[in-house]
Amino acid sequence: MSIALIEKYFPKINSTQKEQFEQLVPLYADWNSKINVVSRKDIDSLMEKHVLHSLAISLFFDLNKGQKILDIGTGGGFPGVPLAILNPKSNFTLIDSIGKKIKVVNGVCESLKLKNCKGIHENAKNHRSEYDTVVSRAVTAFDSFVDYTKPLLKPNKTSEILYLKGGDLSLELSNVVNKVKIYDLKTKIDTEFFETKKIVQYRPFSQLKKDSKKIK
Repeated sequence: MSIALIEKYFPKINSTQKEQFEQLVPLYADWNSKINVVSRKDIDSLMEKHVLHSLAISLFFDLNKGQKILDIGTGGGFPGVPLAILNPKSNFTLIDSIGKKIKVVNGVCESLKLKNCKGIHENAKNHRSEYDTVVSRAVTAFDSFVDYTKPLLKPNKTSEILYLKGGDLSLELSNVVNKVKIYDLKTKIDTEFFETKKIVQYRPFSQLKKDSKKIK
């Protein structure tokens, strides 16, 4: 799928951002031939299954207000790289425990001349910094993820985790039910791939409003 898919949901992207998004498929195809960071069958659907899936967070949340944002378990750079392209006012740190994946991340950022995004080879449990927002794409069960992520958030009411996840979430969110809200991506993106995809919003230092969607 082409850049038209991104423009459909983000019609205000500028010429620089459009060019950067257009470069993602050939860049990842080239890197993937050397270091496998994306399933080979997904390269043809990279724009939908990886780029748009990453950007879906920005259909619900404003990440372009100068925030300091951490992407944990970024793999080849998702969701961090697409979000950094779309949100140039914020700074993105992408970490992964596998060094060759971070090599791809930094190679892609360098090719795109992306100044607000950097990759670090490190396990999140050893990382020492504080962020406004943590993003991730289902690297582990949510309750386990929270255990080592909470110390990386600034201790204020607006600090949050935005976690891309699919399927039944009831068990892994049972311990934090009063601090989470669930957003169905299908309410914003009308393709089959997004039918079961969700964003879990979690604010550990603030109780979210009770009008949140029932966890399922």
